[in-house]
Amino acid sequence: MSRAVQTRRLADHIASLETMTRFVLATLALGSGVYTYLGVRSLLDGSATVVFFAAVIYSVSVSVAMYGFWTYLIRFLPEMRDGGSRLSLVGIMVIGSAMIVAMSSWLNAAALAGSAAVEQHLAVTLEDYTADLDQAHSNALGALSLLPDIQRASERFARLAADEQASGALTGTSGSGSVVQLLSQMSAQMNELSTTIEGSRETVQSTFAEGQSHLAAMRSLVSAPGPIAQRSDQFAAEAVKLAGVVAALEQTSIAPSVMRAAADLSVGFIAPVADGGSADLAGRQDQVMATIRTSVEAQSKALSEAAAEILAQPKVPERRYVPLTSAEAVVRYAADFIPSWAGAISIDLLPAVLVGIMCVVHGAMRRGEEDSDEADRITAGDMMRSLDLHEALLARRGAAGQRATAEPAPAPPGEPGLRETRPAAENVTPLTLGERKRSDP
Repeated sequence: MSRAVQTRRLADHIASLETMTRFVLATLALGSGVYTYLGVRSLLDGSATVVFFAAVIYSVSVSVAMYGFWTYLIRFLPEMRDGGSRLSLVGIMVIGSAMIVAMSSWLNAAALAGSAAVEQHLAVTLEDYTADLDQAHSNALGALSLLPDIQRASERFARLAADEQASGALTGTSGSGSVVQLLSQMSAQMNELSTTIEGSRETVQSTFAEGQSHLAAMRSLVSAPGPIAQRSDQFAAEAVKLAGVVAALEQTSIAPSVMRAAADLSVGFIAPVADGGSADLAGRQDQVMATIRTSVEAQSKALSEAAAEILAQPKVPERRYVPLTSAEAVVRYAADFIPSWAGAISIDLLPAVLVGIMCVVHGAMRRGEEDSDEADRITAGDMMRSLDLHEALLARRGAAGQRATAEPAPAPPGEPGLRETRPAAENVTPLTLGERKRSDP
């Protein structure tokens, strides 16, 4: 196939696809406008009538702008022959494409994946609230880890008191004296602290169960069918209740009370006066009570440090649920909805592919025209006009010859009449191809 034939066939194909090109551009612009309308409606507030007309006007504007923009480019860009003009139009196409993405594509993505993006936001928020509830529960139960140590200390003081009373294990003299009273006092204080910690367990468990019920309700709202806007409102109400539960768990922690009680063991230590009947027994009682005081101070220090470690745990941050519209959710969680974004952008920028195809085809046609001969570039219309001009030229020559023959002239020697008739025919200047085209009606 020669270059000329290929060029003519490409030109015929472009002409035959003219209607199809317009139909494709119009369909893509219409589809983008529909999804833009759905995306705009999710952003607007007000009466239904105002929202409807505002969304329609915006979507129609987007569709018309897209159709006109790509129509201009598909007409002009393939015709550009110099590099500067071509690069200028390519730059304009890039800027226009960015504007189309800004005014339409993200709204298309909101219409395609808006509900799923809002559900993703609810799921992420639910995970955060679950972590907050678990952390608050752990902090509230932290003081329970001190319960075994406190119970062992209470049992030890009680056992020593019993041994001292029965056999005088500490002072060497049995009976209920000052040492027994002091040991019983310490055991009673430890028992009170242990009872306080155990009493907080039930409160913490009941509060935690309430928080779990709110989490279950929120979890069901994430995956439940129905309009996402209503589910989001119900989710927000449950989130407020759960935040209150988390705050209550933070205040339920018994660790501060344990720390104060442990400090009181040593600071508020009151040893009774030795009541031994003899100076020797009283001295031994004082020695034993000093030892008990040292033991109580060590126990107090250990409990205070353990309680301080519990209080040093990170607090649950204050969290507030922020509802998002479908468009905002799509933008925030764009990485999770790449296919939806790809579809939304493709429907707007697909005409760029058609522009590229037309540029390639026109480039091939221009190369075919440059490589073809002059005769290959003459069309049938040019041939018909050339024949008409040729016939007109012959007619003018015949008319000029008839006028020269009809004029009377003397017949000098050398047949001057013939010499006069020759210039009449020879003075007819042939028309160039460009003049013939301009003279053609």
